[in-house]
Formats: sequence, C-alpha cells, structure tokens
Amino acid sequence: MFSMASMTDVIFLLLIFFMVTSTFVFPSALEVNLPQSSQQTALKPTTRIYIDKELNMFSTRGDSINEGDLQPLPPEALEPFMATLHQSDPSQFVAVYADETVPYRSIVDVLDKGSRHGIKIVLATKPASNSDYQPAAPAATTQQQ
Repeated sequence: MFSMASMTDVIFLLLIFFMVTSTFVFPSALEVNLPQSSQQTALKPTTRIYIDKELNMFSTRGDSINEGDLQPLPPEALEPFMATLHQSDPSQFVAVYADETVPYRSIVDVLDKGSRHGIKIVLATKPASNSDYQPAAPAATTQQQ
C-alpha cells in the first residue's frame, strides 16, 4: 500500500502558499508615479480611475488591468460615470491612481463627485521605504488678531 498522507500535506501547503502570494499582486494598468504612504491596504477595487501627470483621466472596470483596456474619461464625463457606477452597484468602491505631480484640486474633484453619488473611494499609494519616508513636521501657524 502507498500512503498519500504526505502528498496531501504538500498539496495543501502549496495551495496556501499560492493563495497568500496572490493577494500581494497590485494591478497597474497605467504607469503613474504614486505618492508614498506609510500604510497600505489590500483591498481589490472593482473600478479604477487613473490620472496621469498631464491630468488625463482614464477608467477601467472589472478585473482588467491592461493598458489597452483603459477608457478615456473626459472631466465632463466624470460625474455621469460616478452616477452609473452607483446605479450598477452601490456597495462598490473606486480606487484612484493619481500621479504624485497631479494637483490636489484634481484629486479632490474626483473625491467630491464620488461622494455626491455615494461612492466609496480609496487613493492608491506606494509603500514608503523606511529610509525615504520622513513624516512632515507640523507647520507653524500664526493667528492674526
């Protein structure tokens, strides 16, 4: 008789290994230089909005992460796009991949239009290396009387 106990142990270990390592894959369809953050989340968004350094917006839905699957998203189409997302699935969230050179106003515009339609939005960042990450010192404020 041949015992299969050790073989099943190996198969289960391989299964666990592949399940754990597959959660570390972060999709990137458009090459944007993300800002750094000291904390990361492993949420998998169903919809992504990309803003490149020229302020061009693109969107992709589902699990497609190829650059060829990106759809141009003009600024005037952003609000109808958010409304369509909310109608299709109110519980989904959107990940915004914005280049670190994008003005804050453009990112806030996307966040504002998403919140008007009840869309949960997360900002994609890259992990900060310990040597590069320097928390910002609080700025001195003065009050005028």
